[in-house]
Amino acid sequence: MLHIAYKEFCSFFQSSTGALILSIYMGFNGVILWVLDGPFNLLDSGYAQLDGLFMLSPWLFLLLIPGIGMKMVAEEKHSGTLEWLLTKPLTEWDIVLGKWLAGLSLIRLALVPTAVYVITVQQMGNPIGNIDLGSTAGSYLGLLLLGASYLSVSIFISSLTDNAIVALVMSSMICLFMYTGFDQIADMMPVNNHGLFWRQLGISEHYSSISRGVVDSRDIIYFLCLCGIFLAASVTALKRRNWS
Repeated sequence: MLHIAYKEFCSFFQSSTGALILSIYMGFNGVILWVLDGPFNLLDSGYAQLDGLFMLSPWLFLLLIPGIGMKMVAEEKHSGTLEWLLTKPLTEWDIVLGKWLAGLSLIRLALVPTAVYVITVQQMGNPIGNIDLGSTAGSYLGLLLLGASYLSVSIFISSLTDNAIVALVMSSMICLFMYTGFDQIADMMPVNNHGLFWRQLGISEHYSSISRGVVDSRDIIYFLCLCGIFLAASVTALKRRNWS
């Protein structure tokens, strides 16, 4: 599994995928958070927090993370190397988890340069250092869990097709629904517990909770279960292909 993860992670930088993902993420963050006027601009917020980063990133991830996951299985199927992998002493779980860990490592790598934003905002505080580091750490945890969930969805969709573009589009649409769709359903419900039930099914509710610095075990369990469900579905898809 770790060999698969290492090989997959290296492949991101043997092609342009890794550099492109990192460049787009940092480029859009830099322009929207520091240059353009708007609700995400950190200089216009009036207080020393990184709320703009944590509000913007889920939307950037809707395209970037499916961009990471779209080729993970689809390209292996298209090139015929998936069958070769399955002849090795590897289980379907080894393959899926290895690829998921590689993608998760790239997501973590994308977040590392944003530490510069933390230092900058900390120095801009009045007094200097006036930033809630506990809340910021919780927000980063939420962003990582969100990214892990998007990646799980993307790997599952990639395991269903041998067309990377189809995997990209379908993954982005499903992640968008998981992030906002249940909230839309909840808004159409009467003001009662039915609306709350639908809202709790969506990613946005749990991500928003963690992003406020409230690290609730229920939110963490939700994200871990979501990852587990889609990773297990990916394994099932590979097994069905192997049986056929």
